[in-house]
Amino acid sequence: KIFQALVSCIGSDGTIYVIPKSFETALNKLMAEIQNTFKGLGLLIPYCWKKGEACVVRGSDTVWYRAKIVEVSSSTLQVQYIDRGYIESIPQCHLYPTTFYTGIPPFCIPCQLHKTLPIGNFWQQDAVDYLQELLKNEEVEIHVEELPDNPWGKLSISLYFGGMSLSSFMAYQKYCVAEDCPDMQKLEVLEGDVLPSYLPQPLPVPGETFPVTVTHVVSPKEVYVCLDSSGNLKKCSATERAASRDSESLNKALKWCNKIVKTLPHLTNFKKELPCLAEYVDGLWYRAKLLSITQLVPVMILVQFVDYGTYLVAPTSRLRHIPCHLLKYPAQAVRVLLAGFRPASHDKNVERIPYSPEWSLKALWTMVDCVEGKHLSASIVTVSPDVTILLYGDDKTLVHLKLVEMGLAQLDE
Repeated sequence: KIFQALVSCIGSDGTIYVIPKSFETALNKLMAEIQNTFKGLGLLIPYCWKKGEACVVRGSDTVWYRAKIVEVSSSTLQVQYIDRGYIESIPQCHLYPTTFYTGIPPFCIPCQLHKTLPIGNFWQQDAVDYLQELLKNEEVEIHVEELPDNPWGKLSISLYFGGMSLSSFMAYQKYCVAEDCPDMQKLEVLEGDVLPSYLPQPLPVPGETFPVTVTHVVSPKEVYVCLDSSGNLKKCSATERAASRDSESLNKALKWCNKIVKTLPHLTNFKKELPCLAEYVDGLWYRAKLLSITQLVPVMILVQFVDYGTYLVAPTSRLRHIPCHLLKYPAQAVRVLLAGFRPASHDKNVERIPYSPEWSLKALWTMVDCVEGKHLSASIVTVSPDVTILLYGDDKTLVHLKLVEMGLAQLDE
């Protein structure tokens, strides 16, 4: 069985506690019921607690949770939140004994990685900390490999995050030995003299209208677009549906890479067009390619983010080798030229775009206003020598008409 789940906790022994996504509605309903039943403080009178006893716990967030007593001491009790998995020491005044809800099984499932042996036969503390950092509160895909002999035992699973096998990754990092490592090759970084490139994005046929978003504006005439299938997928073409699936898988894979980026080596090869991962100003890492060295001391590199079209000059500390499996996804941004207009011969604005002086800066900012954050559509006029499109606004009119109206462009014959 395969199911999506949320990782709620990593136990001190490396147990992975997951809540199946299909349980979320029932768990939320139960939590609401518990909050309505228990209000105020816990039990304030003396009570003789027993190990294994059912109770409800008032957490640090003032929310009541189902729990059971794991260990009894004089001033505090060690409890396990049975729907989350984690264990905590709690003062007795924050607990309340109850037999309510004991007929409902725990919503979280304790799991262990299938045929995976930790180094030293138990998960070391640094490995547990790393699992916690990687997985807590993340949505993952669970493949059930083996049921436990004891109903309260651990489910033996393969866990996938961003399309990557957790067992393969932990074995690659030398935290364990895994019998089966199907994704070990995915973790190899791009090295050597062979210079692969990103795959081009498949485009709809010329004349077909399709939704797009503009991710970067170079000039009023030159922009980068992504196929946009965020609307009704049923109405989308096969090309757009494939692009949507690729985009979703890529986002998951990049999320995983951002988690493990410190394990990826820094870039030492600076060949033009070399694929890499680059850190953007938001602190996240994205797919990029090298364009040129702009400064030697210190070394600064001009890169382009291939899924957006945007550029960045970055130090080498913000460039890392890219895992090979990220190259299987096409570059999401496509460079296009816009058809139907050209610079106005009578545009008297003196401030010009330095790299494209035929256009005024006012024309550039007007085009940015026309496309930024808008639901646009396009149709391809030609694909050679450059992909050229007609771009329509959310009101279905050509976006360049605004520039023509303002005297910043003129219609092309």
